[in-house]
Amino acid sequence: MRKKIVAGNWKMNLTKEQALELTRELVDTLGDLTEHQRVMVCPPSIHLSSVAEVASESKALEVGGQNMHQAESGAYTGEISGAMLKSYGINSVLLGHSERRAYFQENNALLGEKVDAALAAGIEVIYCFGELLEERENETHFEVVSSQLKEALFHLEASQWKHIVLAYEPIWAIGTGRTASPEQAQEMHAHIRGVLADHYGQECADGVSILYGGSVKPDNAKEIFGKPDVDGGLIGGASLKKYDFMAIVAAM
Repeated sequence: MRKKIVAGNWKMNLTKEQALELTRELVDTLGDLTEHQRVMVCPPSIHLSSVAEVASESKALEVGGQNMHQAESGAYTGEISGAMLKSYGINSVLLGHSERRAYFQENNALLGEKVDAALAAGIEVIYCFGELLEERENETHFEVVSSQLKEALFHLEASQWKHIVLAYEPIWAIGTGRTASPEQAQEMHAHIRGVLADHYGQECADGVSILYGGSVKPDNAKEIFGKPDVDGGLIGGASLKKYDFMAIVAAM
């Protein structure tokens, strides 16, 4: 049975003091989870060590990275490697977020290299992808999403997919207040699972958790998460507020 996951992406927000305060609140509030549920926060890399230390007091709260470089080490000022993440007990990382694609020109080929580097370091990948508004409006969104999957991930062996989580994020719904309807989310998640099944078989496809990201809030999370192919959410702004984030976790 695939996992239900709520992961908070803090992006470039919070000072050290604010990050530790929020982590402490989550540790104190988050109760026990079932074996099929996971809750994670992904702070800026500068906070990873201190946030992970506080989170370690909870059996339920995981900490992930927001990005990593594809090289093991070298002259890449400002970057972090998989080995560095692992040395702080970080076992998951976001790759391919739309902001990385848009602002730092990360493409599917580069992301394929990053995925390989993460898996080689023993790090789970939460692979983010999704279409622009113009691509949905001109009805190429299914093609775009399929390409983002195939070009970055379809070189992997089926056995490696147990270390991959997918996060579908329609770019037009990130930080805009617009949200894909539950029906739109389900339609795309079912398409994604179908693309996986066509290439790797239904058993592999059924085992992959697919998260929805895009202005998920306490008042829409339950309906979105209730769809059969939606396995939780990658949460942006709402993950910075304890009560909002915990309400979304409860919706899981």
